Amino acid sequence: QEVLAMEVKSSPSQPHWYQRHVQPCLAELLGTALFIFIGCLAVLEDSAGTGRLQPALAHGLALGVTVTVLGNI
Repeated sequence: QEVLAMEVKSSPSQPHWYQRHVQPCLAELLGTALFIFIGCLAVLEDSAGTGRLQPALAHGLALGVTVTVLGNI
């Protein structure tokens, strides 16, 4: 006789309420605060001749850092 092995499928567990609600809100708050803080500092330190390039690069780098650090959330 041939015995068939039954596969037991585990149902995926629901994430904790903290992971579903609080972590994304904290990540959004931290990312937005960093984004605005870096952007405002870039406008305050306007070097001669940079024009719009310095704030644009500062915002881009802040966004890149935020996505890299908080991307797993």
